[in-house]
Amino acid sequence: MGKFLLIFLILASANASAEVNKWVDDQGRVHYSDQAPPPEVQARALRSASEGTVSASGVAGTGEPTFVQQEAALKKEQRAKQAAAEQAAQKQAAADALKAKCDSAQQNLRTLQSGARMMEIDASGERSFIDDSQRQQRIEKAQQDISNLCK
Repeated sequence: MGKFLLIFLILASANASAEVNKWVDDQGRVHYSDQAPPPEVQARALRSASEGTVSASGVAGTGEPTFVQQEAALKKEQRAKQAAAEQAAQKQAAADALKAKCDSAQQNLRTLQSGARMMEIDASGERSFIDDSQRQQRIEKAQQDISNLCK
């Protein structure tokens, strides 16, 4: 049993120093292999046989980023894009809400300037009509709201 384990470990360590290549075939699929790619394909060596073994953390001794580093960079970029999209959506929602308030204030001003009799219901449920001085105050308030909201 011990001999088989020793042979297995020797064979496994021999494979650890093999060259790893990455290439994309004509159908767009990405391939990773320790064997040489077809000659018509441009491949990138991710780890060469001369580099020796890879450390326990999976980081080779080259200046090129590892798979883990590439994946981390991709995830970071995706999070940044998602945050930017969320921020843009929030800005758009705020702009839409401001436009709705502006439209409401303009409609209120048109209603007040129409000259139609207007009534309001107080806290006790009684109806009362607004007089001309109250209407003028409300028109001034509506104009002030429009100047603040509609820019």
